[in-house]
Amino acid sequence: MADMAAIEKVLATMQWLGHDTFKLEGPEGPIYFDPFKVAEGEAASLILCTHEHFDHCVPEDIAKLSGDRTVVITESACAAKLSGDVRVVAPGDSLEVAGVRVQALPAYNTNKDFHPKANGWLGFIVTVDGVSIYHAGDTDHIPEMSGLKPDIALLPVSGTYVMTADEAVEAAKAIQPQVAVPMHYGAIVGDASDARTFASALKGQIKVHVFEQE
Repeated sequence: MADMAAIEKVLATMQWLGHDTFKLEGPEGPIYFDPFKVAEGEAASLILCTHEHFDHCVPEDIAKLSGDRTVVITESACAAKLSGDVRVVAPGDSLEVAGVRVQALPAYNTNKDFHPKANGWLGFIVTVDGVSIYHAGDTDHIPEMSGLKPDIALLPVSGTYVMTADEAVEAAKAIQPQVAVPMHYGAIVGDASDARTFASALKGQIKVHVFEQE
């Protein structure tokens, strides 16, 4: 695991752009998770899309952030909607792209039917400058989370389609990141109170960083 100084340095480069969309700086350019309702910007080195739903796999938004060297990593249903350098992965796969180590993990519902396990939809762990960042995707608290121990964990907290804040607290305890970050609120379902509930419940157990939307 990375030391806190390295983790804080990565957090300082990260932006939460709303919902499940995050941007961070990679060694060869920006990295985006699930771009949704984004403005045009510097071409990404890497774009990771967790699954095909309209708020996670958006061809128009991906196009806004794509250049000649942009690589998109996603699952097969999302890939079918995209063009360019698109790499299809399944849970359990790993690869290195744009100087970044990427691991694909499962993301699915256990008590609802919006994200079936059989679809092979994704979470990701990317490692940048020795710091591992876990983007859980749209998921409930699943057994595969136990013992992951990433440095930073981005976890949905809104309920309805994903974990509730209370369920995300239990997931964070199982994952044991050094820093947990709430996401998946403020756009379609959930609001800032879900992030506050999550942070309050983990106080004194796991450090929580709540981003302001940019």
